[in-house]
Amino acid sequence: MKLFKAIYPPLTTPFRNEEISYEDLKSNLTKYNKFELSGYVVGGSNGETVFLTKDEKLKLIGSVREHASSNKQIIAGTGLESIKSTIELTNFAAKVGADFALVVTPHFFKNEMTDNALTNYYTTVADKIKIPLIIYNVTKFTGVNISVDTIAKLAEHPNIVGIKNSNTHVDELKQIINTVSNDFCVMAGTGSVLYPAFRAGAKGGVLALANVAPAECLEIYNLFNIGKLKEAEQLQSILIPVNKAITATYGVAGLKAAMDLVGFVGGNPRMPLEPLNENQKNDLKKTLTKASLIKLRN
Repeated sequence: MKLFKAIYPPLTTPFRNEEISYEDLKSNLTKYNKFELSGYVVGGSNGETVFLTKDEKLKLIGSVREHASSNKQIIAGTGLESIKSTIELTNFAAKVGADFALVVTPHFFKNEMTDNALTNYYTTVADKIKIPLIIYNVTKFTGVNISVDTIAKLAEHPNIVGIKNSNTHVDELKQIINTVSNDFCVMAGTGSVLYPAFRAGAKGGVLALANVAPAECLEIYNLFNIGKLKEAEQLQSILIPVNKAITATYGVAGLKAAMDLVGFVGGNPRMPLEPLNENQKNDLKKTLTKASLIKLRN
């Protein structure tokens, strides 16, 4: 199975009283299904996967598969610290509906995550799982950055089909794209560089921003593909402050608050993360209004 091109939102996990709200998840998916999104990432960083139990992760994947349109691909975040646990979780995820596994670099012992260690980790996992693997490189959370040479080596594995690179360095993205085959799917991992990533040769994006502005993210992709580069770049510029607010400035709590403001269900993050205060919400609302997102949705 090959990854579709275009846009995948890394779904947030809605909570009520600290428990997952599957009704709110269904509500969001009903709305997202109306957009031409390629699919959904379940259990990624923005899904607060580090706060979820194994059973919660698997139930979430199954629920997303149940309520997603049949043409949407489901990418499940299944990367854990050990090879053994990653293989086990990934194969369980496959049974409940995951099409691909998004596997983050192990990082608790980050100083020991050498090129050889990472190569062994990913190749061993890829050999023993039942669905294709996507590498997840997110240095700001893990402190681990996979070298371009290691990515190129891993890209030759028949069951490693792509990478979500959440680092913001477009030059690094270019190096990866220029090193791997055209069949290997390089995805931008942040909305702040979506248009530059397409210019560099990326095939799509897994973007927190797509939870809040799915139509606009898809519009950048479509404008780029029909050669309207100036318009794509202009829309990218409008969305950069929004992306900054829901990632670097306010994090997952900000992303969820923004979803509430534009008509999806965000809710509070799971503790110990704290929701935004009123001043922060007002600041976020101004940013969304300036980008015409609230006006367009409500």
